This record gives sequence, structure tokens and C-alpha cells, in this order.
Amino acid sequence: MKLNQINNLDTISSEFKEHISVANQTLIDNQEILNNVSSLIIEALKFKGKILLFGNGGSASDSQHIAAEIVGRYKTNRTGLPALSLNTDTSIITAIANDFGYESIFSRQVQALANDNDIVIGLSTGGTSINVINGLLEAKKIGCKTIGFSGKGGGKFKKICDYNIIVPSNDTARIQEMHILIGHVICQSIDLDKELGGKD
Repeated sequence: MKLNQINNLDTISSEFKEHISVANQTLIDNQEILNNVSSLIIEALKFKGKILLFGNGGSASDSQHIAAEIVGRYKTNRTGLPALSLNTDTSIITAIANDFGYESIFSRQVQALANDNDIVIGLSTGGTSINVINGLLEAKKIGCKTIGFSGKGGGKFKKICDYNIIVPSNDTARIQEMHILIGHVICQSIDLDKELGGKD
């Protein structure tokens, strides 16, 4: 079969260049807050707290990805650590959505599972998803520290999160790419902490 080659080189180059540009600006804007968030998460894990994460769509997948690397491993064979994505139990999600409304799917789970020494992370590219906001607000009632992964100026996360890591972009794809990079930076910080079983 003959390949009908389409010239996408400009598109490929443009996407990579935009990714690099957004990554550079995300680092400039968020280096200090990311250091603080990593330290907060490490301290919570040392004191037997757990990490709860949630989001919608691609952010749901990202929350599962990050939780998997905390429980399993990122790069280091260390002790498994407690993290949970609240997107994974379809029976719970559909029951809550049916009985209380979709806007309650995360807040109800936070109410049931969170303790005041836990960290709750909400992911939303615009910081405006009502069910994620409700989950973060419920976490604050319990006394959890709340972290937002957002973009597009931060949305409502700016007012409700203890820490809001805002990706400086309005492009959903670039924001999601940065959210995974941010998650990986946090996981690397966890891996390197000797008290959590990390190695040099």
C-alpha cells in the first residue's frame, strides 16, 4: 500500500514548540509553589496522611495516573504510599450521581474517605468544574489541605484552594500536559525522600 504522505511538519513543529514554551513559563510561574506543594505532600505522607485526587475527562485520567505512581512507583522502588483517585469506582460514582446529582460525586466521597491530615488535589483545566469545586470545599470543611491543578487563569480554584498551580495557557491540551509534568515532579520529590523509602 502506498502511503499518501501529508505534509504535517509545520503542525508537528508548532505543537512541540508550544509545549516547550508553556512548560518554560509554567516553571517560571510555579517553581516556588510547586516546591511548597511537594513538601506539604511529603510531610502528609510521613504522618500517615493519604492523597485524594479527582477530575473530569482527561483530568480524571491524570488523577488516576498520578495516584498510580504514588501507590506503585515513579522511578524508585520504594515503599507503596497511600493515594486514591476518586474517579475509579463506577458503582459509587453512578450511585451518587443518581441519588444526589453529578455535582456531588467527589464531595460525597471526600466526606466518606478524607481525614484532616490528608491532601486533596482537584484537577480542572479551567478551575471551574462544579463537582471538583464541591469536592475541594468538602475537603476544606474536614480540615484537609487542598491543592488545585488548573489553567486558564485559575478560575474559582484561586479562591478555594490552599495552593493553586496555574498553567499559563488557555489551551486544554497544553494544560493537561503540564498537569502530568507537575504530577511527575511531585512524584520525583517523593521518590527522593529517604524517610519515605527513597534512595539516592
